[in-house]
Amino acid sequence: MSRSARLPVSGALAILCSVLALAVAPGLAAKEAPPEVSPEGLHLVKSTKNRLVYVRPGASLAQYRRVAILECLVQFEKDWQRDYNNSQIGLAGRVSDADVERMKTGLAAEFKKVFADELTKKGGYEVVDVAAPDVLVLRPALINVEVYAPDLMTPGFSRTVVRSAGQMTLFLELWDSTSTTLLARVLDAQDAGTGMAEVANRATNVADADRILRGWARELRERLDDAQKATAPK
Repeated sequence: MSRSARLPVSGALAILCSVLALAVAPGLAAKEAPPEVSPEGLHLVKSTKNRLVYVRPGASLAQYRRVAILECLVQFEKDWQRDYNNSQIGLAGRVSDADVERMKTGLAAEFKKVFADELTKKGGYEVVDVAAPDVLVLRPALINVEVYAPDLMTPGFSRTVVRSAGQMTLFLELWDSTSTTLLARVLDAQDAGTGMAEVANRATNVADADRILRGWARELRERLDDAQKATAPK
């Protein structure tokens, strides 16, 4: 993104999402009710066990026909790597720091690929890297990520059967690109379980992650579509 684009800086995204995600995500399971109004003035419009939605009063998505997708921050569940490694017998099946970074990079890339595909092919929204009155900025993070049976591509033959590939929570903010106004924030926790046992490997893990990502992307695209239809000439 050019410096003149005035979009939120992607480097700051990692810091901001890291702080806010850790501060807000526990509210999904907290006993205390989440705040009705966020520090930025967003109002709580939906609160369930798995989802929190905050929206700025009067905010509309009707003007946006293009989308800028910032780099997706990925954070694993606290102590996931340590706990997983403690459950393994021997060193071969343990998750290394390099494995974690590879999975983070892959999941971040998969997020952008799935969201861009859904928005462009299904909704006709152009994905850009500039600021303009019709550009909506997505600031995403995937937090509390757990992979129950990561495929580490270790030598030898072994199979792990699971009913769920893992879980993750979407932390997504929607910003106006020209005014840099925060319009909405969504937190949504999802489990990749389908209720059916399957052999876990890299392909199945990616497929299960894609299913969750596609659902989130489809919901965003539908919200944009609804906003367009609401303001379309009769």
